[in-house]
Amino acid sequence: SIQNQKNMLTMFCLEKGWDIYKIYCDDDFSGADEDRPDYNLLLKDAEKRCFDIVLCKTQSRFTRDLAHLERYVHTYFQEWGIRFVGVVDNADTDIKGNKKSRQINGLVNEWYLEDLSENVKAVLLSKKKLGKFVGAFAPYGYQRDPNDKNHLIVDLDAAEVVKRIYKMYLEGDSLRRIAKILNDEFIPCPVKYKQDIQGTNFKIDSNRVGSKRIWTDSSIHMILSNQM
Repeated sequence: SIQNQKNMLTMFCLEKGWDIYKIYCDDDFSGADEDRPDYNLLLKDAEKRCFDIVLCKTQSRFTRDLAHLERYVHTYFQEWGIRFVGVVDNADTDIKGNKKSRQINGLVNEWYLEDLSENVKAVLLSKKKLGKFVGAFAPYGYQRDPNDKNHLIVDLDAAEVVKRIYKMYLEGDSLRRIAKILNDEFIPCPVKYKQDIQGTNFKIDSNRVGSKRIWTDSSIHMILSNQM
């Protein structure tokens, strides 16, 4: 766990007599993610020479990206006079000849991510072929079966709106007119329905189609063209 890692590294510093400048921690982020907030703060502080050692449980906790490893641990950290230490895997830029083992570990870490990604894709594809639902949130008009997360059941309230959308479209109403009618009647759009009615932690990129909390021609089109 994150807390166990913090305890391990704190004890290591105490044993070595090192002062702790700051603990940089990104919960729920992958080691392959370059957009980790504290990770990027660490890199900025490193460039400012705020500390002289970066200590991690293993090299993979710093990054699983081999290009990033080369750029920072083997290049910039050397230029900035910063030592990198991995407690468990014995990574240490102060030890001569340690670089090759660090690079090999970095390659293995990157391969692990690639293999994991392919395995996950294979499992999800297998589930889809069996007709199982693998998304995080059920499409509008459905809800997850409380007894089986890979099975969808009809959401009776939202389903009536979906049926009505199809009926209006087949009768010749345009996407924009359908959206206007639903908005005029204060019927919650899919985003608003998931967040306010179902109470889910549903979040969507504000730049994506259908992200607004009102009906739009785009959100109507998404329902009409969704094969599921």
